[in-house]
Amino acid sequence: MGELAIKVPDIGEGIAEVELVAWWVQPGETVAEDQVLADVMTDKATVELPSPVAGKVLSLGGTVGQLIAVGAELIRIEVEGGGNVEVPGTQTAGPTLAPAPAPPTAPAPPTAPAPAPPARPPAPSAVKAAPAQPGERPIASPAVRRRAWELGIDLRQIPASGTAGRIVQADLDAWQARHPGAQRESQQPPASAPRGVERHDEEAVPITGVRRRIAQRMQESARRIPHFTYVEEVDVSDVERLRAQLNERWEGERPHLTLLPLLVRALVLAVQRYPQANARFDDEAGVLTRHGAVHVGIATQTEAGLMVPVLRHAEARDPWSSAAEIARLAAAARAGHATRDELSGSTLTITSLGALGGIASTPIINLPEVAIVGVNRIVLRPVMRDGAMLPRSMMNLSCSFDHRVIDGQYAAGFVQAVRAVLESPALLFVE
Repeated sequence: MGELAIKVPDIGEGIAEVELVAWWVQPGETVAEDQVLADVMTDKATVELPSPVAGKVLSLGGTVGQLIAVGAELIRIEVEGGGNVEVPGTQTAGPTLAPAPAPPTAPAPPTAPAPAPPARPPAPSAVKAAPAQPGERPIASPAVRRRAWELGIDLRQIPASGTAGRIVQADLDAWQARHPGAQRESQQPPASAPRGVERHDEEAVPITGVRRRIAQRMQESARRIPHFTYVEEVDVSDVERLRAQLNERWEGERPHLTLLPLLVRALVLAVQRYPQANARFDDEAGVLTRHGAVHVGIATQTEAGLMVPVLRHAEARDPWSSAAEIARLAAAARAGHATRDELSGSTLTITSLGALGGIASTPIINLPEVAIVGVNRIVLRPVMRDGAMLPRSMMNLSCSFDHRVIDGQYAAGFVQAVRAVLESPALLFVE
């Protein structure tokens, strides 16, 4: 018998580490060849890792939520014949497999020695600030102030031990110990205070899986991109009327149209005049790549978090083809079946909160793209047209741009081009 250490494979795209999101086996279990051992997540999608051999699981190389370097040991399995791990005191039968070399860009990190415990801070009584002077407002948190009120303690009498002269709970404890009788007889809260049952429960929620990737990407985008947001009002009365007519005309024969595939078509026409909006910016190389193809990312809410499947080659699709593909991609994303290819490569992203879309928003750009189009909810309200007050279906587009490569005037021109198509929907079918 031998031991085989299975390492995290090189998944490609320059990925140096993956997050372990699920184990499908446990130590002591027997596994078959090609049986799925674990699910790991890259910044694009979840990937299943199958076993290359049959055998018995000896140990697991990590816990759910842990980041593991490509090339690091994922799992160890006992196999017939030789393995690739030398077991002390045993003679390995058969040939010994050479360990799989780790990719040169992502070696397993050495284990760092445990850091020394931090020095214990001085006890609250070790450093005391003088009590507040008359007319000065003591520095204290709301919880400390409420407790002081309940105990009948004047905070101006309390020497502070916290940072920058802040009164902390330990200061109240010390004062109470020195003045045991100096408390109000009635410790009822004031009439304006809440009289319900106080809650002190807490819940620590680990940020793992898709949620962790979303947090990392949003933080990176906000850190690296100077966002410029432009909001424009659009009258969608006519395009909504056309959409209803098309759905009635082709009911049962063509996919149902929402506003989204018509907006995609408007974006395709707008980027013909404003190609800089359909681009990806490599800020490290200082290169902006404008794309002829329009690969539209469709921000989709799933139980695991926000995912962005990609509608590829929107420039070559009619609204019905886009509608069918958007529906398929959204279903795959919500079911957790979207592939890495379906979740990567977008050149311009649309994000919408549907009926919850609000009046305006400030969407975060999907790095390394340079623009994102936010769709707010449609509201029926009175609008002046040719001197008359008419009810119109109005919607705001909230669009963010990378101000390093897109100026405000260019951004406004792009949004106005989208608006012009939506407000004259016959243009949707004209090149």
